[in-house]
Amino acid sequence: MQQKPSKKLFWIFALSSAVYFTQGIESLPSQGLFYYLKETLHFSPEKIMIIASLTTFSWLVKPLIGYVIDSLLTKRLWVFISLALDIAFVLFLGFMQMPLIILVVLLILNSNNSAFRDVAVDGIMCVEGKKYQITGKIQSIQWASILIAGLFTGLGGAFIAEKWDYKVAFLSLIPVYLLVALPAYFYKEEKEAALPSSTLLKDLKRIFSDKKILIIGLFIFLYKYSPSFGTPLFFIQRDSFGWSKMWIGTLGTVSTVFGIAGSLLYYKFSEKINIKKWLYASVFIGAITTLSYLYYTPFTAIAYDVVYSLLGMFIFIMVMDFMARHSIKGLEATSFALLCSVNNLAGLTSNLSGAFLLPRVGLQWLIIISALTSFLCLFLINKIE
Repeated sequence: MQQKPSKKLFWIFALSSAVYFTQGIESLPSQGLFYYLKETLHFSPEKIMIIASLTTFSWLVKPLIGYVIDSLLTKRLWVFISLALDIAFVLFLGFMQMPLIILVVLLILNSNNSAFRDVAVDGIMCVEGKKYQITGKIQSIQWASILIAGLFTGLGGAFIAEKWDYKVAFLSLIPVYLLVALPAYFYKEEKEAALPSSTLLKDLKRIFSDKKILIIGLFIFLYKYSPSFGTPLFFIQRDSFGWSKMWIGTLGTVSTVFGIAGSLLYYKFSEKINIKKWLYASVFIGAITTLSYLYYTPFTAIAYDVVYSLLGMFIFIMVMDFMARHSIKGLEATSFALLCSVNNLAGLTSNLSGAFLLPRVGLQWLIIISALTSFLCLFLINKIE
């Protein structure tokens, strides 16, 4: 029995927002982990950046995850599987004291569960969003939800890090995982029309022979790539500005509110956006905002976080919406995950190149290099339809 469109849309939005809220709240232990690595193990910024990069591996193989989800079981069932595995892993992380290598392995596995759940719900977003022409609206709600979770992780993560440690933060995730199962239960996934039998190689050929997907993928990588300098700024906040853990968490919370505003603005204007004009403008805005970090004081640090959060989220969802609209029928989870992996690969490359360049050129030159790389994607904008 099929659900009524209005009821089905409600559960689509509910499931999408719940999964993305969970993805955001999973950052709750991040501050405690950072302080554990920095202040207990006394790791350098470069070493912390490398460890953080290792936990993103699953997000780089999202196309393979997407293919598994498109080919086996249902997207809804994969949400349930990932939730069950998440609960098991956070119990280990929360109750056991372990060597660093085991800790990192468990973090990678936990990230893998999150990636499966993310790809599954993104597949639902592409299928249902294109059907009802609401991909932009669903993504706006998704990213508003992940940012609302950030309100809790900013202050909550700082409070837990101050009073306890990252273990308590991991255990706090269990009720959230249990609650996500509710919209997953009520959402009824329709059986899609059977496609001609295929193989992994045939489907990959189908994806990689799609010129639009290739152009969009290359653009996203160049658009998102620039050597990262976020972690050194965090060190400046702690060591030079003398900011407390709670104040850093509070600033993150304020910035998140403006990010939510940016996502809601895209929800309102998603059907009226001239993507090419916005992409051109955003490239130059990105370069200017990057250069602004050459002047980094306690006052400007606050201003940058607040203002850039709103604009950055609006542009980010615009790009994600464009990706969803061009996902391939029957391989929505795979093709959208491929583009997201390109986005994540750009982020990983940014992090590693920032870690490599920082001790060699210093923070100021790293910022300048990062700004210049913003223009690498300009020649592709006219090729985007």
